[in-house]
Amino acid sequence: MWLSRRCVNGAAAAASLGRRRRSHAAFMPEAAGFQGVRDHAGLHEFSVAHKETFWAAVARRRLDWISPFRGVLDCDLERGEVSWFRGGRLNVSVNCLDRHARSSPEKVALIWEKDEPGSQVEVTYRQLLEMTCRAGNLLRRRGVRKGDCVTIYMPPCPLAVASMLACARIGAAHNVVFAGFSAEALAERIRDAQSSTVITVNESVRGGKVTRPKDTVDEAVRGCPTVRQVFVAMRTDAPVVATSKDVAMEEEMMSEDVVCEPAAMDSEDVLFLLYTSGSTGKPKGLVHTQAGYLLYAALTHKYVFDYRDGDVFGCVADIGWITGHSYVVYGPLANGGTSVLFESTPIYPDPGRYWEMVERLKINQFYGAPTAIRLLLKYGDQWVRKYDRSSLRTLGSVGEPINKEAWEWYRDVVGEGRCPVVDTWWQTETGGICIAPRPSEPHAEIVPGMAMRPFFGIQPALMDGEGRAVTSAEGSGALCLAQPWPGMARSIHNDHRRFVDTYFKAYPGYFFTGDGARRSEEGYYQITGRLDDVINVSGHRIGTAEIEDAVNRCSAVAESAVVGCAHHVKGQGRPRRRPDRADQPQRLRQDRQVRLP
Repeated sequence: MWLSRRCVNGAAAAASLGRRRRSHAAFMPEAAGFQGVRDHAGLHEFSVAHKETFWAAVARRRLDWISPFRGVLDCDLERGEVSWFRGGRLNVSVNCLDRHARSSPEKVALIWEKDEPGSQVEVTYRQLLEMTCRAGNLLRRRGVRKGDCVTIYMPPCPLAVASMLACARIGAAHNVVFAGFSAEALAERIRDAQSSTVITVNESVRGGKVTRPKDTVDEAVRGCPTVRQVFVAMRTDAPVVATSKDVAMEEEMMSEDVVCEPAAMDSEDVLFLLYTSGSTGKPKGLVHTQAGYLLYAALTHKYVFDYRDGDVFGCVADIGWITGHSYVVYGPLANGGTSVLFESTPIYPDPGRYWEMVERLKINQFYGAPTAIRLLLKYGDQWVRKYDRSSLRTLGSVGEPINKEAWEWYRDVVGEGRCPVVDTWWQTETGGICIAPRPSEPHAEIVPGMAMRPFFGIQPALMDGEGRAVTSAEGSGALCLAQPWPGMARSIHNDHRRFVDTYFKAYPGYFFTGDGARRSEEGYYQITGRLDDVINVSGHRIGTAEIEDAVNRCSAVAESAVVGCAHHVKGQGRPRRRPDRADQPQRLRQDRQVRLP
């Protein structure tokens, strides 16, 4: 009798195991070949313990290769030297466009949500591929070669995306500069990148206001002797005062072929530079390379947001930031997705703009910043409830830690209590999301305001004041990452020593993020803010994020930024007088750098 029961239970256990294996193979097909993986926790453990096996399997399945890679990982974290998929050759634009244009040419790749609601433009994969090829051929004809760096100073629009992909297609790197930066900031980035080509637009339209990026470029290039040509696209009908360096981009593109031979790029060739301001010194040009970055952006896009074929992915970040690179352009397009390009602001023409767009475009995943969420919270629930948001399945947060009040409003009002909120932690340096509540078991808990779980291949470590790893289940310290991942930056352009000193010197053998974090007994992570972003009052170091969180709880406050001011007794404290308007931006630049991934 006992033997019979044992046999029955064994058969049931085997069937259950088979179901679990099938379930995880359906979730991530590569998992079928990973021994011992039974659940999400096991899959993460495998990705960390057997990182080369994990990433090799994912890379072979998810990317189209011209030549297969011979080695998976070559790493020396103390010297800041990391390379993935050595010997492999591919083209990023082919992975983002050609393979999808072949299978589904009329599938929408981009929805350009223009400034005026209801004026959206849909661009199919066939159209985006043709636009990219024409732009690539134009760049080649005008002398842009493999290894050059093209600076792009454009608002979110299809031609900006095509310009990025055109650079990738011909083997040039791109340097996208946020189109709200000053001429001085733009010039500094052009000079450091040594760009000879700049791409811009005549005018930009945002929140009902018109600006002239072309004028900013003209001013910037006067101090950039390397620039020999400026491609000018037409966002509006306003005429352009042309200089001798100007090229009418769309007019010239129309004479180009719609087929552009893609360059075969080594896995570790540079894909793009992206400049991020440090707490001191000049902006850092973070270097991201081809295969590892693309793979990591695609994998995080799919699994953090539960992206499914046919979904409309709505990331409202500007393409000038890393969020726009990874989750407007490269991640969604590598997955054959439909991505929203948002040109406007969250309160134009009214505070219901985001949610009207969600209803009209049937957006399934919405990814925005806590700053905007807190702003919209203050306008009241009526602007949200006015619109149908039933298409939403996942809500995302990016940029800085989100406070509990905003998190709960986002979940309960925007998501109607049925959409998981994924509060994501990552940086320009990491290339993609490193800690987030998902992926996990379907009903695993999500704690408000916590980034929570490391992504596949990510191994966080907390370091104490003595430089030792915090080994207890619960603790806090400097957040480091204990092993490399494919999406990480490879260097700072023209300054690898600064790269090593900034990210690897403080804790040898680890990547130092510059953030502090707390780990709960359950192993969940909460980001506590920048370690160099503190107020020092009477010897007490107080994180600005903590003060801002307390201030933001006041119902009359939409947003706050805490800045330390010199005090002759306490070291830092509130100023004796209200700073002059001329003082304030300088104080912000010197004392507080807001880091947006």
